[in-house]
Amino acid sequence: MSKTYVAGLMSGFLGGMMGAFVLGHLGVPVISPASAAPVQEMISAGRIRLVDATGRTRAEFAMSPDGGPGLFFYDSKGRNRLVLGLYSPAESEYPFVVLNDTHNEAAGIFRLFGGQETPVVVLKNKGADRSILGLNPSSTEPFLVNYSSDRKKTAIFGSF
Repeated sequence: MSKTYVAGLMSGFLGGMMGAFVLGHLGVPVISPASAAPVQEMISAGRIRLVDATGRTRAEFAMSPDGGPGLFFYDSKGRNRLVLGLYSPAESEYPFVVLNDTHNEAAGIFRLFGGQETPVVVLKNKGADRSILGLNPSSTEPFLVNYSSDRKKTAIFGSF
């Protein structure tokens, strides 16, 4: 290292230290980044959107039309692909996860159901139930039922 480089580094360091000392003794307030903006304890809003660099909505935290809160995720073409939320008060506010296909139709649903809040997984195709796996809401016994394309129900095990 050259002597000029070390001298420049040292003079910069000492100048910064002296400047901080002088400003502190003159009563000039020093603003740190942490104290620049006040911290908010709560934000109230009817809807919060997360947008990408092009301005497209990619996620939204909002109330659904039926009155349940939800977190909605959209793909780059604006299609709703994932929903996490609670059903409406009329449906006992059971929690759910919905996976939507590219036609905005539910392809998979995981939710709680019934008085004992038993878990149920519903697999769908083109809006039609094709397979349902879960615990029976009245007995809590496991079940698996399948539906053919002509909507004929076949119980693999258990009852639903």
